[in-house]
Amino acid sequence: MSKEDNSISFGMGLLAGILGGVVAAILYAPKSGAETREDVKNFVNDFAQKHAPEIKEAKKQALESLDMMKYKLEKQYNKINEHIKAKQMAKAREMEDRSYDFSEN
Repeated sequence: MSKEDNSISFGMGLLAGILGGVVAAILYAPKSGAETREDVKNFVNDFAQKHAPEIKEAKKQALESLDMMKYKLEKQYNKINEHIKAKQMAKAREMEDRSYDFSEN
């Protein structure tokens, strides 16, 4: 597994753990809805401020991974498309050769 894969896995695990903790805190909180919403808002704001560089880096890595995946998919699509066109051309040539073959009766 590459370093990039490990970084992405770690980031996803971190995010899942944080979200799980937030959900558990909300479900078990003995506060009113308004108080809970205010607490969640404060938590999210604090978290975003404290971890802004990590969030920015994770976003950058995710976008780079998506770009690489898009490039690889486009490359594979073009390869398959060229293969299909080559098969179609070969079949067309074969049919053309058969139509001009006057030795067969």
